[in-house]
Amino acid sequence: MTPPRPNAPASARLPPGIWALGFVSMLMDISSEMIHALLPLYMVGALGASTLAVGLIEGIAEATASITKVFSGALSDKLGKRKLLAAIGYGLAACSKPVFPLAGSLGWVVAARFVDRIGKGIRGAPRDALIADLAPPGLRGAAFGLRQSLDTAGAFMGPLIAIGLMALFDDDIRRVFGWAVLPAVAAFALIVLAVHDAPHRAADTPRAPLSRAELAKLPAAYWWVVGVSAVFTVARFSEAFLVLRAQELGVALMLIPAVLVLMNVVYSLTSYPVGLLADRVHRGTLLALGFAVLVAADLVLALVGGIPGLALGVALWGLHMGMTQGLLAALVADVAPATLRGTAFGVFNLVGGVALLVASVLAGGLWDAFGSQATFFCGAAFAALALVGLALLRHRVALR
Repeated sequence: MTPPRPNAPASARLPPGIWALGFVSMLMDISSEMIHALLPLYMVGALGASTLAVGLIEGIAEATASITKVFSGALSDKLGKRKLLAAIGYGLAACSKPVFPLAGSLGWVVAARFVDRIGKGIRGAPRDALIADLAPPGLRGAAFGLRQSLDTAGAFMGPLIAIGLMALFDDDIRRVFGWAVLPAVAAFALIVLAVHDAPHRAADTPRAPLSRAELAKLPAAYWWVVGVSAVFTVARFSEAFLVLRAQELGVALMLIPAVLVLMNVVYSLTSYPVGLLADRVHRGTLLALGFAVLVAADLVLALVGGIPGLALGVALWGLHMGMTQGLLAALVADVAPATLRGTAFGVFNLVGGVALLVASVLAGGLWDAFGSQATFFCGAAFAALALVGLALLRHRVALR
């Protein structure tokens, strides 16, 4: 059973640290998405990678991040220094950005991608646990929704900036990659200067992180959330395939980043309102609606041709992200013990990363063998399966 969510006092406000973490995420996402909006095209067009290779690279990179998260999350529980680990992760990601414009081969690009994702892995679970530590009672949904909204604002600003720079630099992708270094450095500076650990997060009594005894303290409700999220993650493969779908439909190279702009505008505009709503209504109902929206997005992308069909499918994809990602994080914070939040987020992200690896490799293989339609049909089937799992979760666990 999940514990009751306390109501926030009327005077409760999100503290500055949560806003600062949101802006750190925004700046790093501006940098990352300036690169990610063009990277699949660069790997396939300039460096000769196959679609399957793109799926494999993206999947392994995200899985690497998720494996790292489980260790950094557990370490943050042991040390009580969430901010330090998050800052190291953002710093490592910032250091990887200059490699992209300088890389002369696919190997260098892949190496930079992995270093960037390792940085993401180091920062992810400690940052989410820090948000849970800092959030006032009854405002966890709002706190995670705000961070996700600002993060996603960066995710649509990045491709917009990339479009402008592509026009300015006559489609020179390397020069766009070079400009992406600046917001990454700014993100690292902001977390160092403006974010602090919660006052009560002193180091806990010594224990063995990630031991069987520690994992056994995570309740059954937590493992149900992890399992349902994993099935859902298989349905939502890398957004690189949305970019490739746009190319397949003949969108001009300079305008292809607009796909991620549209997706992330919708994602950003919905994350915070959904987070606020999740503090007041039944979270299971909101999550089920989000899963259903992904089914619709995949079916539109598979069946509706042309630019209008692409735009509708991408917008629905962004809507499902806004309705699910912050909410799943809030559910983890709800059911995990406070002293094991870092571990809980780490394991949650590890399982999600493995699922994303499976999803991206499966999506790339289906695309190469049977075409893009098979990829999106498969995504819809897994999203429907996640809906069934969510119904079982709501039957066994009191999602509030």
